[in-house]
Amino acid sequence: MSTHQLILKQRAELLAVLCGGGSAEPLDCVLDLLLAWEVLVWEDYLSIQVAEKALSYKVRQLLDVVYDKGEDACSLLLAAMNQVLPEEQKPGLCFGKECAEVGKNRPDTATLTLLADRPVLVRKLRDNIDGALNVLLTNGCFTIKDCDVVQLPVYTPSQQVRRLLDQVRFKGETAAKTLLQHLEQTETTRPNPEDKENHLSANCMLYQKKLQSSVAAQSHYLSTYGGTGHFSLDDIYTDGLLEVIDGSGETTTLGLEDVVGPVGTLNEDADTFLVSGEAGSGKSTLLQRLHLLWAREALLTNTFLLFPFSCRKLNAEPRELSLKELLFLHCCWPDRGQDEVFQFILDHPNLVLFTFDGLDEFKQGFTDEERHCCPTKQVPIPVLLFNLLQGTLMKGVMKVVTSRPQAVGPSLKHYLRKEVLLKGFSPGGIDCFVKKHHSDPAMARRVLESLQANTVLLSLCHIPVFCWIVTKCHQELLGGQDGIPQTITDVYLLVLQHFFQRKSSQPQGVLGKAWLEEHLDTVLKLGQLALEGLGASCYVFSGYELQRIGLTEQDVSMGFLIYCNDLSVTDCKRYEFLHITLQCFFAALYVVLNRNSDRSVIYRLFQPQYKQLSGLSQRCLGHCIDSSVEGWESRVTETPNLQITAQFVSGLLSQRHHNLLLDCCPTAVREHKAKQVVKSLSKGMQRHFKSIPRPVEGEKKSMHAMPSFVWLIKCIYEMQDSSIAQDTMAKLDVEHLKLTYCNIGPVECTALAYVLKYLRNPVGLQLDNNSVGDVGVEQLLPCLHICHSLYLRNNNISDEGIRKLLEKGMKCERFQKIALFNNNLTDACIQHFAWLLKSKQNFLSLRLGNNNITSQGAEQLAEGLSYNQSLQFLGFWGNKIGDRGAEALADALKNSTTLIWLSLVDNGVGSAGACALAKLISQSKTLEELWLNKNSISREGVECLIEALKMNSSVKEVWLRGNNLSPEEEEELSKQESRLTF
Repeated sequence: MSTHQLILKQRAELLAVLCGGGSAEPLDCVLDLLLAWEVLVWEDYLSIQVAEKALSYKVRQLLDVVYDKGEDACSLLLAAMNQVLPEEQKPGLCFGKECAEVGKNRPDTATLTLLADRPVLVRKLRDNIDGALNVLLTNGCFTIKDCDVVQLPVYTPSQQVRRLLDQVRFKGETAAKTLLQHLEQTETTRPNPEDKENHLSANCMLYQKKLQSSVAAQSHYLSTYGGTGHFSLDDIYTDGLLEVIDGSGETTTLGLEDVVGPVGTLNEDADTFLVSGEAGSGKSTLLQRLHLLWAREALLTNTFLLFPFSCRKLNAEPRELSLKELLFLHCCWPDRGQDEVFQFILDHPNLVLFTFDGLDEFKQGFTDEERHCCPTKQVPIPVLLFNLLQGTLMKGVMKVVTSRPQAVGPSLKHYLRKEVLLKGFSPGGIDCFVKKHHSDPAMARRVLESLQANTVLLSLCHIPVFCWIVTKCHQELLGGQDGIPQTITDVYLLVLQHFFQRKSSQPQGVLGKAWLEEHLDTVLKLGQLALEGLGASCYVFSGYELQRIGLTEQDVSMGFLIYCNDLSVTDCKRYEFLHITLQCFFAALYVVLNRNSDRSVIYRLFQPQYKQLSGLSQRCLGHCIDSSVEGWESRVTETPNLQITAQFVSGLLSQRHHNLLLDCCPTAVREHKAKQVVKSLSKGMQRHFKSIPRPVEGEKKSMHAMPSFVWLIKCIYEMQDSSIAQDTMAKLDVEHLKLTYCNIGPVECTALAYVLKYLRNPVGLQLDNNSVGDVGVEQLLPCLHICHSLYLRNNNISDEGIRKLLEKGMKCERFQKIALFNNNLTDACIQHFAWLLKSKQNFLSLRLGNNNITSQGAEQLAEGLSYNQSLQFLGFWGNKIGDRGAEALADALKNSTTLIWLSLVDNGVGSAGACALAKLISQSKTLEELWLNKNSISREGVECLIEALKMNSSVKEVWLRGNNLSPEEEEELSKQESRLTF
């Protein structure tokens, strides 16, 4: 069908979409494009934009004018509409075949340039119209009356820009040149923050001050673990480790100011920035710090308005709201000019930032099925939120969202500008946090010494919420009556004991051995509330819900529940648990200690969470809570929280806590539940093992584990029963275990080592692209004897972690390969590798690429290499060894009878280093590949390599891309030796 016919056939639909919203902006944008593409001449434009005529008249006039111009004009009209209309208005419309890009010569006059670049100029000038008018006024191109005509309040900012452009064209070439020169000098789409007063109305400025004051007040105190003492965020905030992975897989460390910066951007067209991290990693506190710094104008200075939202509180919003109501009711109400302020927000999305904390705590998973683009129409909260995130509503507004990784599915990832990973505290961060928490330096020192003496506990403290618990409960920790905590369950029992001890009526707050039994009634009531909340994805509770369960003021005063400031509900108090993990812990206590719960609840809790979430609550937890709870069956339960709860259930049923639970639950009931957990874990592992594909001929049998495998391992570790770990691992028969991008930190390393040490046969353990760190490396040592290979690329490991690893590795006969690409290694650790190579004559592969190793380190390693007669693969890609280092390595390897592959890519190696490597080639009988890309080798060095290759037929390839050679030299030299690759 021709475009002529498409215009006629769809006339009514085209009229509807250009007029449907009541705004002239879509029509204006289409006209801008048609003027720029020379489909319309100025007379056509004036015949359409008749001031006193209705919008529908103008659209009909446009359709008539273009129809009369023929097939090409109709094709370009449809192309312009396809470009302008939002996606939700396109279904049902046909835009014909794709139009070839309009090609034309650049205009030779400034006035014609205003037409040719009209769409771009409208965007550029929309937020800088005052500056343009001032320049035109100063240069005598405009009068005061001209400025007033442009700035009539009846026009939107975009319409004002179009009137400005029309006026400038009318004024002639001088005015057009003045405007274009001004734009070249001030190439910006945002007003200068220092001159905001010149651009913004008094009402908008007043609202900004009120919003800043409100955000500052809410952010001043640390709220994440509030209710147990007031800490100023300034006094206690400690930076976590922030990383971003770019499109090539490279990892970059970020500062707080970079969260919404350009580094790591994957999708320029998206507006949503995701900060993901495990429960307790500090996401909410990071966002709170961002809010406070914005309110003080110390960060995000180009953001005029910042609106913070809690998905936990949005869950409790029963009403349908418009965008305007969402902003003003849930954040800050304007005292004056509500409509004016809201219009400013709509007109300047680039000056606005929304933050949504805890998307994983939202009842409904993200969906992009229902589109909504009207800012004044009331819709359910999920529809409003999801359309903001995907940009259908308020495109151009930056959104920062926090969530646990498991809650971010593929559909949401389409709309992410970038994902920032928050990986908790670094070792230095733990020290900093403890010292900030304890004003007494002696006490801080005692706590840190206690942590250093127990690396299992230290590994837990990399998660900020655990670090807070350990620091908060330091007296119980240092007392050590029940031994030092080993598991996450131990740590949460510590906080339980601490809170009850704080409220104990006994002298000096001393608790008896049966302290849990004494407070069992409170624990069960809090547990029921917690479990019902998890089942309903509810984290904020009304006073009525507490009353229904029987929780008293005394129970609340224990401190596990805190008041929740919910601005949208002012007529009743609302409560939340100190932290989501504490809610999971109480839910687990209820599952274990409630004598009346259905016996199948544990099986349901440990069922694989692969099915749709919509029915999960009923299957998994429905039998252990009151079936009369309204709306239970229709609620959605979150898999991550169920997994945390299952982990706590495993820990509570450990023999370690037999005495504590002895009088709280009959032994027979507890033992039955423990057997159920063991059986569930065994079945879960078997499912993973059965999914392992048969190996391809010639390849090793490998298993790429999923995050749920790590969860099962952690549950086994919580039970602290070596027989369970031994029985489980007896069924695993693989040669390679891959756990890349699985959020493996020190805590997970502890659990992995506890279980993997019982493997029957040696395995290659691949942990690339995680957060292992030095502490995690130390936690892996108990299973190093069963690892023939260890891959730890991109894991933030330093020299100290490697020292401990190699000290152990030298004693492990099976340990033969290690890969440490992209860590924080320096020359200081190379002496340990040299000693390893001297000591282990069965070591096969050493890869140390992209670290900070210089010629000094290469010389140290060369000493060890000269004694080694087993190494086959040596990788130094991306270091700084230079000619000196290359010469040392070449000299050490010239007598090797095993070396197959050597990489010195991007190491500053010149021709002198190449000539030294040529000697290695001429003497080696085993070398097959030499990689020398991205160095500084000139023709002289390559000719040395060619001469050496003439004496060695076993070398298959020498890679030389990106060296100091011209294209002509590369072509000439490649003809001399075909094994050179340029």
